[in-house]
Amino acid sequence: MKKLKVGVIGGTGMVGQRFVSLLADHPWFQLTVIAASGRSAGKTYAEAVGSRWALEEPMPEAAKDIVVMNAVADKQAIADQVDFVFSAVDMKKEEIRALEEEYARLECPVVSNNSAHRWTPDVPMVVPEINPEHLAVIPAQRSRLGTKRGFIAVKSNCSLQSYVPALHPLKDEFGLNKVLVCTYQAISGAGKTFETWPEMVDNIIPYIGGEEEKSEQEPLKLWGRVEGDHIQTAQTPAITAQCLRVPCSNGHMAAVFCSFDRKPTREEILARWAAFSGKPQQLGLPSAPKQFIHYFEQDDRPQTKLDRNLEGGMAVSVGRLRPDSQYDYKFVCLSHNTLRGAAGGGVLLAELLCAEGWFD
Repeated sequence: MKKLKVGVIGGTGMVGQRFVSLLADHPWFQLTVIAASGRSAGKTYAEAVGSRWALEEPMPEAAKDIVVMNAVADKQAIADQVDFVFSAVDMKKEEIRALEEEYARLECPVVSNNSAHRWTPDVPMVVPEINPEHLAVIPAQRSRLGTKRGFIAVKSNCSLQSYVPALHPLKDEFGLNKVLVCTYQAISGAGKTFETWPEMVDNIIPYIGGEEEKSEQEPLKLWGRVEGDHIQTAQTPAITAQCLRVPCSNGHMAAVFCSFDRKPTREEILARWAAFSGKPQQLGLPSAPKQFIHYFEQDDRPQTKLDRNLEGGMAVSVGRLRPDSQYDYKFVCLSHNTLRGAAGGGVLLAELLCAEGWFD
């Protein structure tokens, strides 16, 4: 197949860097444009990022000499050069909302890592294995925007990617009704490294702005349904969350407690996790993990350092499933926050959109 030309707007930040890295050798997508703020525009990507390259793997050679464009001032020129863009811009929320809609109105589809449009009623917020059917709302969004090809699709908050996949195969079968989750989130979720955030060494911060609200509310949109021109959020389960920043470079862990209308056996839960796959696995999408959920029987797994890169950082690890005295069950989950939780999840969403013809 002919590769689609892709742009990354907000390409100099940590998530933007991850997009650039993932696109370097992608079989379907060709990185054509990198855009950022006016401070970076006109420089080569290597010059614009300089010493701020935050990933362990080196900057892709093919990206180094790309001249960075201005994500705001050059949007028409960018839209003319690409088939779609990934959005990882760092701006005020209302500015992001406006900019992404401007790209969509230029008939340039937007796959966004940002939270700005997650609660726009006709913008699908998709974890490809969980709610691919929400893409059916795109025609309604196009009608509102007055576009034929342009639209916005977003991915959910990075911390959800660890525990929502584990709850999803249990939700309808057993009537998931109540969830308590505590997340332990890596510093890269704030776009930081230990070099840029030395205060996090030997430290835990028991607050991440806005994160608990996202963790409690966004799963209900993922578990909602398309009704006409909007996505109607689910009413259950009831979710309460507490989110902590911990001294790990990458990897968000979650401790989950849950109850059901019909309490499953431990064996039933493990069987549903082992059997669970979604549309990305059925379609054989390039970034899809072969086994979405991996269960570890060892008491001390999953561990952030050992297991965050499982299946290229795109799988979810689960362990320590056991009965609880207040809830039916408790367990722990882990996902890589800048791969499955951010840029990797965005690339997988773009692959799904491509496979289903939304970029045609």
